[in-house]
Amino acid sequence: MRLRESLRDPRSPSTRTMRVLLADGRGTTVHVAEHDLRDVRLRVRRLPGLTPLEAWCRTHDVADALVGGFYLRGSFPEEGRAAATGVLDGLPLGELRIDGAPVRSVPFLDPWGSRRACVHAAGGAVRIARRHDLPDAPAGDLLQAGPLLVRDGVPVSGDDEGFSAGSSQFDSDITAGRHPRAALGVDGDRLIAVACDGRDDDEAGLDVGELARVMAELGAREALNLDGGGSTALVAGGRLRNVAREAHGVPLPGGRAIATALEFRPA
Repeated sequence: MRLRESLRDPRSPSTRTMRVLLADGRGTTVHVAEHDLRDVRLRVRRLPGLTPLEAWCRTHDVADALVGGFYLRGSFPEEGRAAATGVLDGLPLGELRIDGAPVRSVPFLDPWGSRRACVHAAGGAVRIARRHDLPDAPAGDLLQAGPLLVRDGVPVSGDDEGFSAGSSQFDSDITAGRHPRAALGVDGDRLIAVACDGRDDDEAGLDVGELARVMAELGAREALNLDGGGSTALVAGGRLRNVAREAHGVPLPGGRAIATALEFRPA
């Protein structure tokens, strides 16, 4: 896998687009927004119901944001899985805390909840780690997603967070195959927000291992996977950067409606 030289957006210097050339000869476009931790504060946002990220950013005058965690599809959250009706419930899946207080969500099935990765932001500090490595009731904001992609600068392999074994809470095994994907990384000085295209003839998407290698190549010391597929969304400079697509490849102008987001707010 090779990362081709990137193009920076002169109107948004923190944003660049690069081409990833994959081992089988295919490729995909990766959109990267980098933020200096001295200049931004990361906040977790619960969007009203389900809302496309670009539209929410426009309404709330937010210039930079990234899709957050997973959410339930279906109207039976007590079952902890998608309902056959396909009705969108919009309840976040995985632990969610804002300003230190828990926000209503559906926990991951045991025993995976304590193992799955989170991003925790308190003041100017941001940490990406497995849930059991964070305080039980942390101050600040916490969003759980996963799997953990990079630890100590090294891509994480395997599925010890149980996304394959616990796939009944999702439409499918989210770690299987190439798809549009989103991730957040941190290197001690920067936040690295990433979204890749996919589901098109010239856009292969990435599998979880490829995404982990991209994040490590970009310099992340720690990184986690966020909601992806048609929900993949990166807004930088007030504009949606990736091309959102449904599973059958049909574009989603403005992106799919999502439940949570990570906002990069000027400090």
